[in-house]
Amino acid sequence: MAGTDNIINVSETNFEYDVIQQSYDIPVVVDFWAAWCGPCRMLTPALEKMAADPSHIFILAKLNVDENPNISMRYQVQGIPAVKAFRDGQVTAEFNGAIPEPRVRQFIQKIAPSQADKHLSAANSLLATRHWAEAETAFREILSSHPFHPVATLNLARALLSQGDGCEAVRHLESITDGLELVQARRLLPLARYLCRSATPGAGWEDEAPLIERQYRQISRIWERGNFAAAMDGLLEVLRQDKNYDDGRAKEVMLAVFELLGEADSLTQTYRRELASVLF
Repeated sequence: MAGTDNIINVSETNFEYDVIQQSYDIPVVVDFWAAWCGPCRMLTPALEKMAADPSHIFILAKLNVDENPNISMRYQVQGIPAVKAFRDGQVTAEFNGAIPEPRVRQFIQKIAPSQADKHLSAANSLLATRHWAEAETAFREILSSHPFHPVATLNLARALLSQGDGCEAVRHLESITDGLELVQARRLLPLARYLCRSATPGAGWEDEAPLIERQYRQISRIWERGNFAAAMDGLLEVLRQDKNYDDGRAKEVMLAVFELLGEADSLTQTYRRELASVLF
């Protein structure tokens, strides 16, 4: 089903078949609208754009509430635009109001995920369970067919950082230009740049350098071996000697580690308290 073949108008006459019965075979998204409704005119193009995308398989059914009051009452539509997704004859998801297109896309991805969405979910699961190499492979496969996918790009960088590869992670993180992924990418960049600098010959950290400088570089070797706790112990020791070491970048590296591991991680919780005691 492609193009606009899956965008239909429904009424009380055909609702039972075109929405309820069809939803047993394919997700059906009902757009409750009216001709006088300005927000409806803002929302409908975003829904139609998603319906025309062949990677998302669903039916967009448009229902005029003024002409079909019984259906509107049956589903308790009290304001428009109202959007309800049907699966197996039941409403499984809904929202009200003219939400921005990115949120419309998120809504559709949940009720009618594309193959790329399914692959991304599997790759994210590998990342969450810390199968770093397998996650890296999975994200690379997604990016081979969707080269500008921001979540896959961000999470490939996360998988690389977790394995100590900072230089490639820098390239991916710097390629992200907007959205929530940009915010997260900026938080991760200090760690990526530190690891890349540590791996680059002649980066300014010589054997004759002061002890704190050599300690700071050695932390990257510990990180590459997967000993995150020991690496954070090393960062704390550097910060105990100089809270603003490396022009404040040592602290930024520590914060980037927290971003990488996530706030729920026990190491993040423990070492965030330790960092606060060192800095304040």
